[in-house]
Amino acid sequence: LAVSAGALAATFWIGQTASAFGDKLNQVALAWLIVEGTDSAALSGLVFVAAMLPNLLLGPIAGTLVDRWDQKRVMVAADLLRAGLVLLLPLAYSVNLGLTYVIVFLVTTVSLFFRPARAAALPRMVSEDDLLSANSAMWTGETLMEVAGYPLAGLLVATLGAMLAFWIDSVTYLISAVLIAGIVIPPVARVVGPRVSSAIGAFADELRDGWRFLRTSAPLFQNTLISVVGQLSVGATIALTPFLVKELLGPGVPKDAVPKAFSGIEAAIGVGNLVGGFLIGLIGVRLRKGQLVIGGFVLMGIATVAWGLAGSVPLALAAAFTVGIFNLVWLVPSQTLFGELVPRDLMGRVVSIRGSMVFGAMTLSAAVSSLIAEVASAGAVIAVLGCVTIVAGVAGAFLPAVRDT
Repeated sequence: LAVSAGALAATFWIGQTASAFGDKLNQVALAWLIVEGTDSAALSGLVFVAAMLPNLLLGPIAGTLVDRWDQKRVMVAADLLRAGLVLLLPLAYSVNLGLTYVIVFLVTTVSLFFRPARAAALPRMVSEDDLLSANSAMWTGETLMEVAGYPLAGLLVATLGAMLAFWIDSVTYLISAVLIAGIVIPPVARVVGPRVSSAIGAFADELRDGWRFLRTSAPLFQNTLISVVGQLSVGATIALTPFLVKELLGPGVPKDAVPKAFSGIEAAIGVGNLVGGFLIGLIGVRLRKGQLVIGGFVLMGIATVAWGLAGSVPLALAAAFTVGIFNLVWLVPSQTLFGELVPRDLMGRVVSIRGSMVFGAMTLSAAVSSLIAEVASAGAVIAVLGCVTIVAGVAGAFLPAVRDT
């Protein structure tokens, strides 16, 4: 049984790692298209807002539906849909910029169904004692692809154009779909609910059950609150990093310098995530999760301030690397906490409600930051939001349900 479970998790890991690789190519290509095509922080930031907005609007609904459906089928269907949608991105951009926002919105919407299904499936493939290591391995795999994907993406986009990146991303989703279709995920026993007349009421009851569980679990709810505040800086860095790169490089640089520097900074975050993932795997069991969450946010905030004030690409690379390390220091324990405390039949909706709150804050941050960056330095905006992340970590130290978990 242990070998079988290990094989399931390994196949799952390979599929997710492959699609993560394609995502990095997609991200660099899309950022390059928008930044070069508009030269506007507001219009560029709107792409990232479109990517995050579905989490606010549809996240809890998606999670509730995922809890009612076969999660393996959800993941396969989501991968197939995303494979088709990413191929439409360059076509949409060539026709109308507004269509690009629509496709980005749809890709994220489909991903909303995949993420809670993955979160609910993973604890059923490994033992409770191995869950922290499994989460760490999953994030380590994704960050390995960030390390390899971003530099390759910068090179491909700078030399061959963006089209190839979207094709590769589509293929990686297909690989993920095939691998997931070939594994057996232990099912969850569910009570069959009403089919027609009371379906809407039952759905609303399930959604309320997820919110009620999150709201009444002090460790989960307080962790969510400080995550909402702590990740405001993430929304700003996602939206403004392409323009921060332009600020750091200055005028008169070769055209291909921007995508290469942007991909380098994103890769530095990935290397930091990789280090953070290994670090958590080694020492995470020796420290309380609350200590890791608090320290992770404080140190990530300090590194984000340094990132915004770097003044040069090498210093920004170093700061981004440090952000990546401490992002994993708080993230993996938080995910593990949810895996341990949330009942399996509530996992999808609880994770999605949390995701809606966090991504809602990040979406607002990305939108406001992009508007401010039209009249202020992108680096200064990032530094200010880094201070907010520090505050979130310090606040966690005063919350017993966070501190003592």
